[in-house]
Amino acid sequence: MLASLRGVLVTAIFSGVTILVTIPIVFFALLRLLPIPAWQHLLNPCLDACADFWIWANNWQQRLLLPTQLEIEGLGNLSRNEWYMLTANHQAWADIPVLMRVFKADISGVKFFFKRSLLWVPVLGLALWGLDFPSMRRHSKAAIARDPLLKGQDLERTRQACARFRYHPVTIINFLEGTRFTPQKYQQQASIYRHLLMPKAGGLAFALNAMDGQLHQLLDVTLDYEGGIPSYWDYACGKVKRIRIHVRQLPIPAELLGDYEGDAEFRAGFQQWVNNLWQQKDEQLELFRQRWQK
Repeated sequence: MLASLRGVLVTAIFSGVTILVTIPIVFFALLRLLPIPAWQHLLNPCLDACADFWIWANNWQQRLLLPTQLEIEGLGNLSRNEWYMLTANHQAWADIPVLMRVFKADISGVKFFFKRSLLWVPVLGLALWGLDFPSMRRHSKAAIARDPLLKGQDLERTRQACARFRYHPVTIINFLEGTRFTPQKYQQQASIYRHLLMPKAGGLAFALNAMDGQLHQLLDVTLDYEGGIPSYWDYACGKVKRIRIHVRQLPIPAELLGDYEGDAEFRAGFQQWVNNLWQQKDEQLELFRQRWQK
């Protein structure tokens, strides 16, 4: 009963803070519609402050209400003046709040690419729009075959959406697996890794190219939950006792920027780089699993 009450309280506070923060986000976002660059840049710190409050409030309530301990390795020095790409394995719905607890407000404004359909989700869509999260409407190969003019529109639209980040540091989160890990998905993919789904290199290449070299550092994060992958409700009820997090900061070399769709040689090299990254992450997870058993 106590665990369920904790889960209800955590979820209620999370939802309430999200609704509360969305109000000033939409207000400042509407003011920023004025096509005056200096005015728009002036309002960016206001929007960042709203996002920072959301992170602070939810981190505070998690520290207060949840017994979950975070064991963090390799975090190092972070800067709000740096552009980051953050990649992580995707295990649970709790991954996002856990990442916010790890990095707090020590990194620049967190963004992620989202499907355009999410704009129509109540409250969430308004917050995503107000905080300039870049939306994507990916065209299928079949659609491009029917209309070749669609080719390249995804990248160009994302470049335009990210143009405002050129002089405003951001951190873009990218879950390369594209979906949460489950044994069923693992079997369906016949993954070559022990603890991970196959990474989708194209999404990362697409994001790096769209940002046109503005992302300078890679934050490579490996997450693992004691006792196995929890549901959101398990996490909110405080049933997760410990989470291990390993962080690596790596430079993003210029060689990783290129035409992923049109250049076969670049695509093969980029895929090899991502596979090496994922192999190292798989080895880190294996170390975590061995340590849980001791």
